[in-house]
Amino acid sequence: MAVRKIVRLGHPALRSRSEAVTPEELASASLQELIDDLLATVVEAEGVGLAAPQVGVKLQIFVYESEPQTEGEPGRYEAVINPSVEPESEELEYDWEGCLSIPDLRGLVPRHPEVRLFGLDRHGAPIDRLLTGFTARVVQHEFDHLHGVIYLDRMRDLHSLTYEDEFEALLDEAEQAGESSAVG
Repeated sequence: MAVRKIVRLGHPALRSRSEAVTPEELASASLQELIDDLLATVVEAEGVGLAAPQVGVKLQIFVYESEPQTEGEPGRYEAVINPSVEPESEELEYDWEGCLSIPDLRGLVPRHPEVRLFGLDRHGAPIDRLLTGFTARVVQHEFDHLHGVIYLDRMRDLHSLTYEDEFEALLDEAEQAGESSAVG
């Protein structure tokens, strides 16, 4: 397992459509190594998701934190190959997002609060999972990367775009004033 360099906004892989992984590729040692590298890289970066294009590889693969870390326990990450994502309703919710390929920025992004994830796991077994809340948001974000879409493209109003340190300062101020709902 190797930690790979995460490419940043401007790298062509972030704006390209990824290719589907064939069954032969999925069974190969090199693709299994790529999955291991994605897992090592997202953990090292303290992220919750990472798509292959974010390490410069234009394949339909992403990893995401399927079970968040708890006190003293690491999170559990899963790989998804050739995914598709279907919203369970037309409803959209706005929440803050950032991206390992666009460090230090955050913005309000509309996403479906509940989606169904289809694809293959790293062994070729089918995935059919209903995801809600934050995990659904993460999966939609990573799925977008496979199609050359970044969260900035999904933002309906760039006025919320902020640097992470400014965002944290605003949250701290709001909490101190007892107005945590005033930010966001």
